Amino acid sequence: MMMFVIAGRELRSLFLSPLAWSILAVVQFLIAYLFLSQMELFMQLQSQLVGLQGAPGVTQVVATPVLGNAAVVLLLVVPMLTMRLISEERRSQTIALLFSAPLSMTEIVLGKFLGVMAFLLIILAMIALMPLSLLLGAEIDLGQLAAALLGLLLMLASFTAVGLYMSTLTLQPAVAAVSTFGVLFLLWMLDWAGNSGVGEGGGLFAYLSLLRHFESLLKGVFDSSDIVYYLLFVTLFLVLSIRRLDANRLPH
Repeated sequence: MMMFVIAGRELRSLFLSPLAWSILAVVQFLIAYLFLSQMELFMQLQSQLVGLQGAPGVTQVVATPVLGNAAVVLLLVVPMLTMRLISEERRSQTIALLFSAPLSMTEIVLGKFLGVMAFLLIILAMIALMPLSLLLGAEIDLGQLAAALLGLLLMLASFTAVGLYMSTLTLQPAVAAVSTFGVLFLLWMLDWAGNSGVGEGGGLFAYLSLLRHFESLLKGVFDSSDIVYYLLFVTLFLVLSIRRLDANRLPH
């Protein structure tokens, strides 16, 4: 299908730019530093944890915090990857070529979305190797680790869908990046509002928060409502992107 051709083009263009390589290097450096810091903390606490019943293991002390912090790091990174998806096409006036090609807006949007997600999957795989390396000398909870990685994947898909939509709204990639970060940070902060709120309003804020659903998966709690939330969230912003491009295509 044509959307996979577009996805491949986007992935190749990412690796042809220094930005993608810089992001790979910086993200791996930051996550590796956090991983080693958590390992050092675990080594310091290990003697105290041995005598405790139901004490947290290496998964809870090392792997889970690292993946939670990875979500924060990638919250800052994804807007830089998505900012140019549509806005750069408009600014360079190559968007007309996409509109004139025998492609539907759905194929264009999904292709660009999958292209960025392929790059983020590479980052996710490299991050996953760190906690998986603990298998060489320790026992880890593979179920909790799998749930946490799934949560991070769904979180990245949500970040990308929002960034893609914001990129359809402006000609300036920098504006798209800042707008994406603002929206994502607001959706992240809704969890704080939900914790401090009372009644139905607080519960609504908590449900809409990206962080609340991620925290459940991070703890190893696999709830279908969390999966459905992320799938609906991604679908909503992809549909908004498709409608936005359709509206832009009409005058042509």
